[in-house]
This record gives sequence, structure tokens and C-alpha cells, in this order.
Amino acid sequence: MAVTIKSAREIALMREAGRLLGIVHEELGRAIRPGMSTKDIDRLGEKLIRSFGCTPNFLHYQGYPASICVSVNEEVVHGIPREDHILKEGDIVSLDAGLIYKGYHSDAARTHRVGKVSPEAEKLIAVTKQSFFEGIKKARAGNHLYDISNAIDAYVTSYGYGIVRALVGHGIGTKLHEEPQIPNFAQRRKGVRLQPGMTLAIEPMINMGTAEVVWLDDDWTVVTEDGAYSAHYENTVLITDGEPEILTLPL
Repeated sequence: MAVTIKSAREIALMREAGRLLGIVHEELGRAIRPGMSTKDIDRLGEKLIRSFGCTPNFLHYQGYPASICVSVNEEVVHGIPREDHILKEGDIVSLDAGLIYKGYHSDAARTHRVGKVSPEAEKLIAVTKQSFFEGIKKARAGNHLYDISNAIDAYVTSYGYGIVRALVGHGIGTKLHEEPQIPNFAQRRKGVRLQPGMTLAIEPMINMGTAEVVWLDDDWTVVTEDGAYSAHYENTVLITDGEPEILTLPL
């Protein structure tokens, strides 16, 4: 498994790609409200990405028809935006987005509340986000890749939630998906040793109920098998000589 090590020049480009994506996510989060369609979110996201002179990396990727993956409630990931899918009070909506800046990719996801949501939904969103931060405590040079996976699993399992196994995180750089694959569930092996210059998209996908998922007939939208809510939190992360650097946060 060849994991690319980024040069200082490449890291600078990825840092900017990540910063711009962080702004996109922040703006989308502010815009979400009951009554808007998932297609409205996609249109706004694409407009923001292109306003920075960047390209949405999800658009037409392996045939995906939109710039932003918009997944509501039991939809885990890859929800296709639609004019007739209207957000309502109490929904939760996961936005997965990425962009290309001067040939380099960024990738991040957030789960947002639509108006006031149930305490159960609030807890799911909070645990999913925190599981990412539990994972990156282990994202340090000299540790192994699956130390991240094991830390996410240990935290999430303590809440009794299901960790999606059919989908995982990944390396990222000049391609949206590079080696290595990064499971969010415990592994028996160690995985590759982490080195400075590695860039990883770490993305826990956590279900309120079972871990099992199914694909809808559109061949993209992944939903929980039991219909329970799902949340998603992702950032592009740089391995350094010290603390990991989250690239996809607005500065």
C-alpha cells in the first residue's frame, strides 16, 4: 500500500483547499432552515465553491450528479439533492463536500440540525463529531493508522451506536480517494505507520441503531437498514511532527 507523502509545496496547496472548503461548510450551515430543498443546498454549495475559483470534486465523480452530497435523517451518505426533498423542523442533514484547488483535493462533512431537533438526535450529532476528535488524538507520527480506527470505535461503542462498516475514510491529495483506507471500527492489525506529510480524510459515519446499511435504487444513496438516524463528521487531516493539523476548518 503506497501512501503519498506531501511536500511542503503540496501541503500549502492542500491547506488552502481545506481552508476554502471550511468556509463553504460554514456558509452552508448558516443557510440551512426548514422549507429549503436539498437541491437549494447543492446550488448554494456549488456557487460558493466556484466563487473561489475552485471545482466541486464530487460533481460527475463516478457519475454522481451533484456538487454536494445531502443526506437527511436515515440517509447515511451520498444523498442526491432534489427539488422535491424539502427540509422540515426536526430533521438532521449531513453535508459531504469537497473541492479542487490548483489540482489538490479537500474533503469534509458536517451534520446539521434543521431547526430544533430531538435530544436523541442532538446526542447522535455530538457523539459523531467527538468520535472524530477522539480518533485524531492518535493521528500522530509514529503511531499506526488503525490506532485512529480503534479510538473511534472505543468511544462510539460506549454509547451503543452502530458504526458503519461498509464505508470508510481514505487518503487524499491529487486524487479525491488515495490510499490508505481508514475504517472507523476496531481492527486487529496495526496498519501503516503514520508519517509527517500524510493527508487523511477521517470520517466517522455513526447510526443511532444498527450499523447495517443498504443502497437505494439510485445506486448512490446509502440509508440505515432499520431507518434510524445517521450522522457524519469528516475533516482532511495532515500528519505532522507534532499535533495533527485539521485542514478543513475556516481560519
